[in-house]
Amino acid sequence: MERQTLSEQARALQAGQVSSRELTQASLERIRELDPGLNTFINVCEAEALADADAADAARGRGEAGPLTGVPFAHKDIFCTRGVATTCGSRMLENFVPPYDATVVARLKDAGLVCVGKTNMDEFAMGSSNETSYFGAVKNPWDPARTPGGSSGGSAAAVAAGLVAAATGTDTGGSIRQPAALTGITGIKPTYGRVSRYGMIAFASSLDQAGVLAQTAEDAAQVLQLMAGFDPHDSTSAQAEVPDYAATLNADLKGKRIGVPREFFDAGLDAESEQAVRAALAVFEDLGAHVDEVSLPHVGLSVPTYYIVAPAEASSNLSRFDGVRFGYRHEGAESLEDLYKLTRQEGFGAEVKRRIMTGTYVLSAGYYDAYYLKAQQTRELIAEDFQAAFKDFDLLVGPTTPTPAFRLGEKTDDPVQMYLNDIYTIGVNLAGLPGISVPCGFAQGLPVGLQLMGPAFGEPQVLNFAHQYQQHTDWHRQAPGAS
Repeated sequence: MERQTLSEQARALQAGQVSSRELTQASLERIRELDPGLNTFINVCEAEALADADAADAARGRGEAGPLTGVPFAHKDIFCTRGVATTCGSRMLENFVPPYDATVVARLKDAGLVCVGKTNMDEFAMGSSNETSYFGAVKNPWDPARTPGGSSGGSAAAVAAGLVAAATGTDTGGSIRQPAALTGITGIKPTYGRVSRYGMIAFASSLDQAGVLAQTAEDAAQVLQLMAGFDPHDSTSAQAEVPDYAATLNADLKGKRIGVPREFFDAGLDAESEQAVRAALAVFEDLGAHVDEVSLPHVGLSVPTYYIVAPAEASSNLSRFDGVRFGYRHEGAESLEDLYKLTRQEGFGAEVKRRIMTGTYVLSAGYYDAYYLKAQQTRELIAEDFQAAFKDFDLLVGPTTPTPAFRLGEKTDDPVQMYLNDIYTIGVNLAGLPGISVPCGFAQGLPVGLQLMGPAFGEPQVLNFAHQYQQHTDWHRQAPGAS
């Protein structure tokens, strides 16, 4: 049961072959068995999950069930969940219990999905390896000595290990696609504004976007269908109609045009990973698509641009965590200034402090024009490169990460090397575009991710290409030894 996809579990529920309680109990049992060695969950909501499963079974008995009613899944611990602790992987919010649900949480709850718990993550979504969490590092199910990627590493590892069939995640610079690649699953980051950010604890507001981690593109399409759509609570939410993502999954790829960014095949790309990606491109050619090289001249500036824009926004967003209104508070401060300083000193981890300091610096008088303004101008050039490419191509395809999963602790002392692991994913965030990573092979015995990037609101094309690839390969069916 644990290796069933979300779609297979949904069909089993609809056919009456299994109940939601049975599926949920199986998920909880697998979490009890495997999670102590993986650390994918911060909170497991057993009582709440079983109650929701019983409610889902009752709804199905009344003929009121939706397509995914009763399917167990997990939320990244960045989404506010009413009555359940939401920590964002930080000591600062270790005991924070929200009085409301994030829009993503509310929509999936209304659809009858059963949340079994909240998954581990890099602190405030800042990290590429899920090693910055206050609650400890997450382990990759393929090799527990290696990282699952971040910041949605808990969600990715939980899906890869078969603890749940799907989980929510967030992607600011690759934090869904990168861990999906490193754990051998599917992860989609939608167009900016396609999914509401209301109740999703902010890191960098112009970049953050909620998405889905699952075993297949079909699964991702079904969950995204429920999450997507305009939300009046979010001023950046797009007022654009949400298409039926499942309706175009089986569309023919004959005559479609795929662009391969030459800048993604640089000296930093692992040779075995490149072979796997090239083999995947051959599959698309066999399906009738035309593959050609394209250039994104400014995409090489994505990493320095991102690490000015994102920390600047983080510096502003995290100023609310001051020990006054909610979250961790230093006790015994002798002045308000001491309360601020000591609360933030003790409540935030090293990576969060590093980014706050960087962001404050680039926004300061005398440096704003030299750094922040220049980064925003470069961001526009990167976006224009993508726009120009999509005039000639339906989709862009390349590697998701430069290497397979690296060892835990390998890059913690070298932040720049850690940041470079997102070199192929950040451009999509800066341009606000949709992207998906699907497994396409192995390098060094570890999963390799294939990244498919589309134009704004091009989720149907991205999901269609990904699904067709998975219909003709079985990399997404490969499971780690822990399974």
